[in-house]
Amino acid sequence: MKFKTPTSTVLYSIEETIKAYRRLSQKNISEVIPDITVDQALILIVINQNDKTQSEIADLVFKDYASMTRIVNLMVSKDYLDKTVDAEDKRKTKLTITEKGKRVIKKLKPMITKNRETALAGVSEEEMLQLFNILQKITKNCQSNTH
Repeated sequence: MKFKTPTSTVLYSIEETIKAYRRLSQKNISEVIPDITVDQALILIVINQNDKTQSEIADLVFKDYASMTRIVNLMVSKDYLDKTVDAEDKRKTKLTITEKGKRVIKKLKPMITKNRETALAGVSEEEMLQLFNILQKITKNCQSNTH
């Protein structure tokens, strides 16, 4: 397939799709919880589902460590998270969700479902599986050429 401009490539289209989904998600999340971002919501959900260190969570949500630290500190100041130093390894921090953070997660769940349903409307299971496999292949190609 030949493309005339960089903005008509599949990779550009993937980026455009991600940005459109993030805008949709932020709009809908802000209607329910005005002071939380998509990234903060994602981090809350990941922490709720995984017992991971801050750097492991940063990797899972595609954030560099400095960005993750800023986001976590902001979430601590908003009382969504508690951050404590690991007793055994002082270099590690333990992130726990506060009661306020747990209430936010509960409010976010139906919104996340709605966002996904909106984004995937008219996309069949077969198409999703095919897209997933193609994206995995692209990711693998990129990773194998960077290591």
